[in-house]
Amino acid sequence: MKIEKWVENGILQLSEEFGEKRVKEAIRIVKNFDVEVPSWVFGPFGGGRFGKYTPPGAARNLYEKIDDISFVYKLTGCGKKIMTHVLWDFSEDGIEPDFKIVEKAYGYVKEKNLELGTVSPTYFLSGSHRGSFTNPEKKIRERYIRQTIFASEIAKKFGNGVISLWFPDGSLYPGQVDLDENYKLMKESIEEVYKKISDDVFVLIEYKLFEPGTYSTTIPDWGTSYLLVKLREKNSGVLIDLGHHPHGVNVEQIVAILISEGVRCGFHFNTRYAADDDHAVEPNPQMARIFYYLVKGKVVSNKVKSKNWFYGLDQASGLENRIEAVIHSIDSLQISLAKACLVDTEKLKKLQIEGDIIGANRYFNDVLMNSDVRPIVFKSRMEKGLPPEPIKEFKNSGYQRKIEKERR
Repeated sequence: MKIEKWVENGILQLSEEFGEKRVKEAIRIVKNFDVEVPSWVFGPFGGGRFGKYTPPGAARNLYEKIDDISFVYKLTGCGKKIMTHVLWDFSEDGIEPDFKIVEKAYGYVKEKNLELGTVSPTYFLSGSHRGSFTNPEKKIRERYIRQTIFASEIAKKFGNGVISLWFPDGSLYPGQVDLDENYKLMKESIEEVYKKISDDVFVLIEYKLFEPGTYSTTIPDWGTSYLLVKLREKNSGVLIDLGHHPHGVNVEQIVAILISEGVRCGFHFNTRYAADDDHAVEPNPQMARIFYYLVKGKVVSNKVKSKNWFYGLDQASGLENRIEAVIHSIDSLQISLAKACLVDTEKLKKLQIEGDIIGANRYFNDVLMNSDVRPIVFKSRMEKGLPPEPIKEFKNSGYQRKIEKERR
């Protein structure tokens, strides 16, 4: 059966089960969904878990990363915005950023019909072993504050006006730092940044249970991040990364609470098995549940763009083909999103009100786990003139062979 016929038959079957209106809206939402792609996923990244192994054809510089992202965008229609790290992408020495590098790269990004997206200061390289914003040496704190201001200027002039902050600050052993003083330094440094950056630059503050600190992390959870976000009157939000939680944490509940509080946030997608693995995204039940609350909260593919959260991939495990892994993640996100769109919230609410505990659970899981929504995802791509199966298109394109030869 030709793919077009299979898609149409699938759409008819889904429309019979979930309603034509709901299926059409799912196609619209998936079609309009976008996720920022990180520059760092395409380069020689991996380190500790995989030694110095880098997959064949990995990008050797920022321009080759942009080439790869452009190819992903042509196949998927996602990833038009590129997430960058200041000292990885815009610095010669890895210590101080350089505006000339930004300007040159920006010209190439535009040539490729892409955009610069969220900009991240790089707090975790040389000189930050005692912390960045909480470093006991004032000159080190000032260095990282200057870099954050620099990131905000890039974001405003060249990007989407968003910076995301993740800090390695913390400790390995009890007594190594005073936990209250450590937090106070973080708070003071962030307040200084708020005073010095433009009011219209949006700041996302990320949290993480551990790494590199194993006893304490200065911003260990979404509550601490939320406290720091609330120090600013507007244009700040919590950045949730799926891998940054203890096992078993109900991440979708965090999403639901922040939406209920009216906080515009960000979400970094990946898959974790042990800790912050940074593996490519899988279309698993938790991902579908997270998207259910994003869809229900109207913070994804909203026609009013200022209501949408900021979405990005944050993956870079070292063994798989990087381009294929990013395409796989985008495919997985679109599948999870399509499933979330099919939940009849009124039907679910009725079951909840009636106290039908098992009935509500079974209905919820029937949609989010058991429905085959590939026809919706394929249809959304075909309506944009994209290949319905981008992984297959990538494998047949010859692009991987080309870059392996050129980048040998």
